[in-house]
Amino acid sequence: MLQKVLQYIHTHQLATPDTRILAAVSGGLDSVVLADVLHRLKLPFAVLHCNFGLRGEESDADELFVRKLAKQYDAPFYSEQFQTQAFAEQEGISIQMAARTLRYQWFEQMRQQLGYDVIATAHHQSDALETVLLNLVRGTGLAGLHGILPKNGNLIRPLLSLTKDDLYDWLVAKRLAWREDSSNESRKYHRNLVRHEVIPVLKQLNPNLEETFTQTLERLQGAEAVFLASFQEMKAKTQREENGATYLSIAPLQKSPAPVVLLHELLKPFHFSYVQAQEIAAAWEGIPGKTFASPTHVLVKDREDLVITPKPLEKFGSVLVPEDATEIRFGPYLAKIARKPAEGYKVPRSKDVAALDAALLKFPLKLRPWKEGDWFIPLGMNGKKKVSDLLIDKKVPANLKPDVWVLVSDASLTWVIGQQLDNRFKVTENTHEVVEITVTRV
Repeated sequence: MLQKVLQYIHTHQLATPDTRILAAVSGGLDSVVLADVLHRLKLPFAVLHCNFGLRGEESDADELFVRKLAKQYDAPFYSEQFQTQAFAEQEGISIQMAARTLRYQWFEQMRQQLGYDVIATAHHQSDALETVLLNLVRGTGLAGLHGILPKNGNLIRPLLSLTKDDLYDWLVAKRLAWREDSSNESRKYHRNLVRHEVIPVLKQLNPNLEETFTQTLERLQGAEAVFLASFQEMKAKTQREENGATYLSIAPLQKSPAPVVLLHELLKPFHFSYVQAQEIAAAWEGIPGKTFASPTHVLVKDREDLVITPKPLEKFGSVLVPEDATEIRFGPYLAKIARKPAEGYKVPRSKDVAALDAALLKFPLKLRPWKEGDWFIPLGMNGKKKVSDLLIDKKVPANLKPDVWVLVSDASLTWVIGQQLDNRFKVTENTHEVVEITVTRV
């Protein structure tokens, strides 16, 4: 199987021996095989794990399992806990869509901040089949029919030449352990319904379903490539970037043979649906200012352009602070970071400034919203205190509590920003270097 995966990687130019890979590992069967295969192929990789906080202790146990797995392979480990339910409720989308949106946004953020080349996921042939069937049910274009691509931007799928049975056989042969997600058996999720009820029936009609389906996908991908060649020409005439916003010129879109289809292709990276593309096209002749929103972006119809800007999703995840960072934006705040010698240093009294012992910090630090269960050791004390109790003591209004962020080193809170420093990280007579962080609202 290793040789088959290696050949697939070479054929589709997914990676070279020097490619630095971030592997998405949930702890389930598929992703454990992905980590094991990358390790045996001696490809340099680090492990990314998403804890969506949807299954309580089970989710935390998954994270611990993956942490140990990464250590076993001597791979760097990075995890993130998301407020998935809150994001889904805010955007009025499904839990699955919320998790997917937060997951891939974090993956790309980590890739850029850590300096990796690609992100590898454990999708396989059976996943590709399920995806196309779901897309057919929901309504789709060419992109939905081609299924999961071997490479899509910075995402690679090294296991896409394998079936689920192939992965299971590998686990058994190598005696690998994995975590079983209890939600995988629930028929309330559409993908599980397709997996357990629809595909077995189709396999009765064609026992070699995955193999013949893969051949069909190859032909569909070829047809899409022809379409994309023409699409790229139109995109160059229509789309531009200015000051962090994306502009789509309306006039070229209106003159195209299939305006809504083209518009939807342009909007897909911003997670707008085909129905929304229809609504936006219908608003072209209307007055400027009409607004449309996807889970990740906001689109405003201007006079001659559609203007697209990203939403601030950081409050549902976290922001990394690299060791060499001097300025970081997070939520509604800006943090300025400076390193100063401890000799002669006077600790500022402002609640918006943290003075931390550099030697006690483990980078990259994390900035994230506080959550229930967070605790720290207040400055000048030895005992723990819950952040929730601190906010009560400080009489922080309920509507302002969501704006309270914390600074985290490894797994320890170092600062409840704007409120209280953790005693373990304070500047003392033994401190040689100070990390000073000043936070302002922007």
